[in-house]
Amino acid sequence: MLKINEIFYSIQGETSYVGYPTVFVRTTACNLRCTYCDTKYSYYEGEFQSLDLILKTIESHKTQFVCITGGEPLLQKNVIPFMATLCDQNYKVSLETSGSKSIENVDPRVKTILDVKTPDSGAANSFLMSNINFATSSTEFKFVICSEADLEWSENFCRQHNLFEKFMVLYSPSYGQVSELWLAEKILQKKSSARLQLQLHKYIWSAETRGV
Repeated sequence: MLKINEIFYSIQGETSYVGYPTVFVRTTACNLRCTYCDTKYSYYEGEFQSLDLILKTIESHKTQFVCITGGEPLLQKNVIPFMATLCDQNYKVSLETSGSKSIENVDPRVKTILDVKTPDSGAANSFLMSNINFATSSTEFKFVICSEADLEWSENFCRQHNLFEKFMVLYSPSYGQVSELWLAEKILQKKSSARLQLQLHKYIWSAETRGV
């Protein structure tokens, strides 16, 4: 059993899987309270579902891509064997986690996205540094940039831990706080090795509501 907030089918808006039709399995509960969180409803809302039911729901959407997100998925111990089962069934599985919980037992076939919380996130120092040791070649490190100070902090963090040399590093502008143009220019100015990441889904649905 897993406590599920929602399961939905949409376009993946982030990570190196961006653009692919994906089934999102959003778990209930989170141990952090980030200032820019856009899924606060997942903190408490949800219901327990059997793994068989979740698998049937995923299968109904006929896509290879499944994203386990939250909330914080790793708060529920059953998510670990569940992701392994998905991999056994040949799904391309990604996990979005804050890195505040250990990824040691996550199946190496899962693409793990570690969302390292910057100072302006309101959840600074929540990242477990041991998770860097458990990262694999497919692990991606994500930083949501809210300010110039966040950008400097992220650059220093990546250089200090050699993330640029070993992993894909994603910088995402905090939606509505800093512009994508500003962040793009900053990445170029600093000759950073980070990859600019926009939350594609927000731009798609925003355009739709504007009638574009």
